[in-house]
Amino acid sequence: MQFLAYRLSALALAIAAAGAHADTFNRVASFPVSHNLTAENPLQETSAEIITATADGQILAYSDSPRGGLGFIDIRQPDQPKPAGFVSLSGEPTSVSALGNQVVAGVNTSASYVEPSGFLVLVSPQSQEVLSRCDLGGQPDSVAVSKDQRFVAVAIENERDEDLNDGQIPQLPAGSLIIVPVKQGMLDCAGLKRVDLTGLSTIAPTDPEPEFVDFNGLGEVVVTLQENNHLVIVDAVSGTVINHFSAGSVDLEKIDTRKDGALIFTESQQGVAREPDAVRWLDDDRFVIANEGDYQGGARGFSIFHKDGTLQFESGAAFEHEVIRAGHYPDKRSGKKGAEPEGLEVARFGDQTYIFVLSERGSVIGVYRDTGAAPEFMQLLPSGIAPESAVAIPERGLLISANEKDLIEDGGPRAHVMLFSLTQGEAQYPQLVSDNDTADTPIGWGALSGLTADPKTPGILYAVNDSYYKMQPRIFRIDANQHPARITATTDITRDGKVAKKLDLEGIAADGKGGFWLASEGNAKKDVPHALHHVNADGEITRTIALPESLLQHQTRFGAEGIALAGDTLWVAIQRPWGDDPEHHTKLLAYNLTSEAWSAVHYPLEQTTEGWVGLSELELHDDHLYVIERDNRIGEQASIKRLYKVALSALEPKPLGETLPVVSKTLVRDLIPDLQSLHGYVTDKVEGFAMDAQGNGFLVTDNDGVDDSSGETLWLKLGQL
Repeated sequence: MQFLAYRLSALALAIAAAGAHADTFNRVASFPVSHNLTAENPLQETSAEIITATADGQILAYSDSPRGGLGFIDIRQPDQPKPAGFVSLSGEPTSVSALGNQVVAGVNTSASYVEPSGFLVLVSPQSQEVLSRCDLGGQPDSVAVSKDQRFVAVAIENERDEDLNDGQIPQLPAGSLIIVPVKQGMLDCAGLKRVDLTGLSTIAPTDPEPEFVDFNGLGEVVVTLQENNHLVIVDAVSGTVINHFSAGSVDLEKIDTRKDGALIFTESQQGVAREPDAVRWLDDDRFVIANEGDYQGGARGFSIFHKDGTLQFESGAAFEHEVIRAGHYPDKRSGKKGAEPEGLEVARFGDQTYIFVLSERGSVIGVYRDTGAAPEFMQLLPSGIAPESAVAIPERGLLISANEKDLIEDGGPRAHVMLFSLTQGEAQYPQLVSDNDTADTPIGWGALSGLTADPKTPGILYAVNDSYYKMQPRIFRIDANQHPARITATTDITRDGKVAKKLDLEGIAADGKGGFWLASEGNAKKDVPHALHHVNADGEITRTIALPESLLQHQTRFGAEGIALAGDTLWVAIQRPWGDDPEHHTKLLAYNLTSEAWSAVHYPLEQTTEGWVGLSELELHDDHLYVIERDNRIGEQASIKRLYKVALSALEPKPLGETLPVVSKTLVRDLIPDLQSLHGYVTDKVEGFAMDAQGNGFLVTDNDGVDDSSGETLWLKLGQL
């Protein structure tokens, strides 16, 4: 195959340079916040949005907007987090921050956008009682507590209605900053100060819309005015504005701005407003901002400012490039905000200060070391779906992320809190990364759906993506002879010299001559045919084999999911039963390339009480066909993720239309322990399996293109089977 050579990615270089001696963060536990639900209503929607930890580092508190209160998690044993209760607050909690071993939360009770209201509340996680409450006279967003525990700062956003006037600002009433003193551990509502932030920005001076607040050690508060693209420094004691300045703009290169089913990072944007969301002080003089954008900007990265207004560092597209290389770029969510950095945490572990940058749409956390100048990228952490905030507990070597997305209504993953520990050793994730291409842009990838091995070279494998990237069907060359494995090159699938369309590639098999056989799953509703395709070394389709009409009259959407070449016969795994199959049986189709005759056997599927069970891969090794059989369940509901084998000598296919023999299968491996190895939730889509030239098994999962998914791709070397 004529693959282009690509240089080693910056991510792979960083990990290789770090080596086993470096300190790295690795996930130790995932806690679905649905564990805090009552037995009477286990399917209620829940969320973990903003998270904090009590001063003793034993209890986590998170804001849960759908349930209207605060949830608590016992992390005395970080690798075994336990539910610790819930407090209803009769409103929408927007933020929570620790005040010693108590927590303060902002609660939104607004009747409408033009009638904003809310309150600040002090809660005891231990007794789960409300200790005090202050009316705020507006809709609170972010809440922060000063280092000396003397003040609570609240950003009163009075957010805009995005459906009014196309979301244009100003939209009154104006927001402000509120400073609430703390006396003898209680909120001093009578001492509340309201800091006027109008007249500072030139974008909408009458409507500041403050978003996020944080204290430095001097009792100074930095406030982001996101839609106004402005930053304000306030003295908490006096309530006066010390300084304010524009967050400025960024010129972006090597980005993707189109939601088009293809990952191409050759575009640019000029003069993009940063529009920061989260902000954290690095020390008493410098702070870092996450440039999410929410109005007209979104610079896709993070920046460091001195409080005098001097820009000291700009990441540009560099953070997003790390997200891309790890397979977490959200094409359907890209638009102008890309991977959408939104949340931040800053903490000092030992003698190192770390910056944690949360990509909401990419569902990852970038870990950087503060150098006083340009931060050093260290690693990327998998964080569940839509990380909104994080809290560090340096004394215990812990980082915790809160992930707000709950997909219970769609049968998807629940919202999770994930715990990471700083230890010596190599980073466990990512397990697969990509190099840069000849244009020096990262190779974008995701939704890997089929796997095959190079017939001659150990550790070299090839994968295909599915129809999620409908405008970019590709074969990916993977070098698995190192950790993480690397995507070193790609080949586009073409027809008549153009991008091949109407494909849903789910299986791939090397033909032994430099080309490949591909299985495309059909979908009659989208006019995608069930078919097998042969491509040459350049990715050009040279032959197409349609499934016979006698079979297609019984078709469903769940078609070919794996393909294997045994001599002159192509074997094809059909995912689920079609109309002519007995219950709990699907077909292994056989197509003879010489006689062009179709035949088949029936494969018996395991049974489950919920969801469905089907096949997702087919691999030939020695004298057996290996089959991945799985259910479509996720997380704690997953029960069937298995690797079976069927002896070739036992396969005696019959012509279609006749009574098909039922094959006998042998369990090779229960894959659920492998899918739990990184302490995340178990994914439903175990999609690819192959055995290389030395007989080592490799497994890859499909990350659904980071769409309603955590975006994690597990690349697991199973060894000799």
